[in-house]
Amino acid sequence: MDSNNGEFMLQGYLNYQYTREVGMMEQTEQNQDIVIVGTGAAGLFCALQFPEDRNIWMITKETVEESDSFLAQGGICVLKGMSDYESYFEDTMRAGHYENNTESVELMIKSSPDIIQSLIDYGVEFEMQNGKLQYTREGAHSTSRILYHEDLTGKEISTKLWDRVKERKNITILEHTMLLDLICEDNTCHGVVVKQADGKIAAISANYVLLACGGIGGLFEHSTNFPHLTGDALAIALQHDIRLKDVNYIQIHPTTLYSTKPGRRFLISESVRGEGAKLYNKNMERFVDELLPRDLLTAEIRKQMEKDDSKFVWLSMVDMGEEEIKKRFPNIYKKCVEEGYDPAKECIPVTPAQHYYMGGIWVDIHSKTSMNHLYAIGETSCNGVHGANRLASNSLLESLVFARAAAEQIQEQYTALSSVEGISLEKYKDFDKLEASYKKMVLAEIERMEQHV
Repeated sequence: MDSNNGEFMLQGYLNYQYTREVGMMEQTEQNQDIVIVGTGAAGLFCALQFPEDRNIWMITKETVEESDSFLAQGGICVLKGMSDYESYFEDTMRAGHYENNTESVELMIKSSPDIIQSLIDYGVEFEMQNGKLQYTREGAHSTSRILYHEDLTGKEISTKLWDRVKERKNITILEHTMLLDLICEDNTCHGVVVKQADGKIAAISANYVLLACGGIGGLFEHSTNFPHLTGDALAIALQHDIRLKDVNYIQIHPTTLYSTKPGRRFLISESVRGEGAKLYNKNMERFVDELLPRDLLTAEIRKQMEKDDSKFVWLSMVDMGEEEIKKRFPNIYKKCVEEGYDPAKECIPVTPAQHYYMGGIWVDIHSKTSMNHLYAIGETSCNGVHGANRLASNSLLESLVFARAAAEQIQEQYTALSSVEGISLEKYKDFDKLEASYKKMVLAEIERMEQHV
């Protein structure tokens, strides 16, 4: 319907009436059971944990595939057996500078075998040899405990989860739909305000809202993230006095492919170094232990770049051999060749770039925020599992473990809410101004927290 006559329909599902005189939106149909903001691995996996009698809407700022989960290369960690528990726990804690929430770390590690089995049941294919799962090693891991699918593990997991979601009649995905605000009353979340694909504004009531909006890479000039991921949920949380945690804990990945071109930086997976790649300075001398934790390795690379008066250092995969490189890292090999480098024959230039966000919206062990009926999962959330620095390949695992925890608690405590009446939408009309203000709020909060360190 034409918005000019005061009425419109949201994607053919909810009808609203807009009262022009007072600028109010009144809901005229049943609300949603659950709204999930974000369609990365955390959001998709979470949606699949609910029974099929729950009506679920998933909204995403761009398309489903434009999620950082689809970009994850290295793999996903798993506890191979209880004999590896203490080592895995210590590796995670040491990488996080012992600022981790130990309860979260324990839950993540002990839940990992069940999570991996669920992924396999959903159709995810990990590298196998003679019927057995194969493991690789990355920086700061004391042993090989990372499952992988070529160098496209995130894409494999996210695509299979998306396939399963598409089979569910109770789940609706709305692309190009931007979260503008939460509908809040008495510290309880009653839904979301969104900008639809057609540019119109709508209020969606829901009994529960889960924020799975990803990271903040879009705030940085050089990042491996999609540029539309700008931490909108953090700004909205600040506006509603929803608790945040470790806002200034931002991870820089030590090795992205150096380029003078603008846009997202291409990640050279930590698995490359785990499989034996070496780092060299301008004189082709090794200068560092390639398997240091990410933050420490980044610092060493930056020191070397300063010494060399260079914007990059060199990484060599040559010793792996062309056949192994093409088999183990086909996507990385293809990208390097496209950029004019043959990693089977020569070094490639690498440089650090923003990669991951350890901070976020504070959540408890069940992914519940400080606001009732509001949960946060994935990179948007902060349950403390990563501490001050994330251990390689813990991100996908953490997202799935705590997505399931959120779904389980919501199911156990499910309570329907009444709709909030008289939601004014006037203040959301200037999208560009609102989006710019959200970016400024997040950057200002990061800077404020940095000053308190």
